Amino acid sequence: MTTPLEDSLRARIAAEGPVPLETVMAEANAVYYARDDVLGAAGDFITAPEISQVFGELIGLWMAVVWQMMGAPDRVCLVECGPGRGTLMADALRALAPVPAFRRALAVHLVETSPTLRARQRRTLGDTAATWHDSLDTVPDDRPLLLVANEFVDALPIRQYVRRGGTWRLRRVGVDQAGGALTFVDGEEVPADDLDPAVRAGAPEGALAEVNPAGRAFAAAVGARVASRGGAGLLIDYGHPRSAAGDTLQAVRRHRSHPVLRALGTADLTAHVDFQALAEAARAAGAVAHGPVEQGEWLIGLGVETRAAMLRATASPAQNSAIRSAVHRLIDPREMGRLFRGIALAAPALAPPPGFDGT
Repeated sequence: MTTPLEDSLRARIAAEGPVPLETVMAEANAVYYARDDVLGAAGDFITAPEISQVFGELIGLWMAVVWQMMGAPDRVCLVECGPGRGTLMADALRALAPVPAFRRALAVHLVETSPTLRARQRRTLGDTAATWHDSLDTVPDDRPLLLVANEFVDALPIRQYVRRGGTWRLRRVGVDQAGGALTFVDGEEVPADDLDPAVRAGAPEGALAEVNPAGRAFAAAVGARVASRGGAGLLIDYGHPRSAAGDTLQAVRRHRSHPVLRALGTADLTAHVDFQALAEAARAAGAVAHGPVEQGEWLIGLGVETRAAMLRATASPAQNSAIRSAVHRLIDPREMGRLFRGIALAAPALAPPPGFDGT
């Protein structure tokens, strides 16, 4: 199976030479997220908000507590980046019914580039007043910020570097002359300073390393906003707490692993998030970084089991079982509880947010 994007890339490679992986990943995901069938059990992958309403509800209550810690300002930007179907935001806003003053203070903003997903989000949010943006840059910067980004950074385009002959080279995508398939090739040599010292140290021949420039820029932008205007950003994703070498780029299609460069635009391309790099970028912009903490530990600390018990109390036997299974998937270390982590990027004057007290 070949796709229009693959045909376009082959023509570009023939004319200009191999293309940076970063470019290929950005273009493939832009095509992929223009579809309407990517999320959920019937799609290619499922995210925490789609597994259980409790996830979004607890994030909403987390935001409410942080708002109170900020002194309950009367105007706040509530921003979600990469809102998917809008499920997380809908669940979070519903949970704010007991805190009407906070709900009145909120201006809801959604950062989403896909017209298809924007339409789905509008349907999910119904009468909720919200403004959509292509990037964080156009979200008003005249008030405190409360931001959530769940499984957002992992889909931002990465660069990969390969260790060859004592140097690091940029990884590009070319064409296999034998069969015409897209394939990884070594590109130009890059300065070693592009990589974290811990990544470079002792890297063997053929080792791969990854950098997410867009992720770092995003963390820096959030950090700069909360440092100047107040507030906090909550980033939840799968990844590693410290920078390390390794190839984490993957494609997922129909809930299964898929070859990264095959049928581009029909699978979700992601890479593990380097939380150390995000924290360093936010700190350099003036913010304080709390965490990362494991998702399971964080949700348990926020009371996920108590909230689930409340839902089960009025549930049918089948619903009761589904609630138990969903919460287990979110918090169990063998499921999403350990691989997924959260980091809070906060204003320096703000005390550690809930769930990050010990970080």
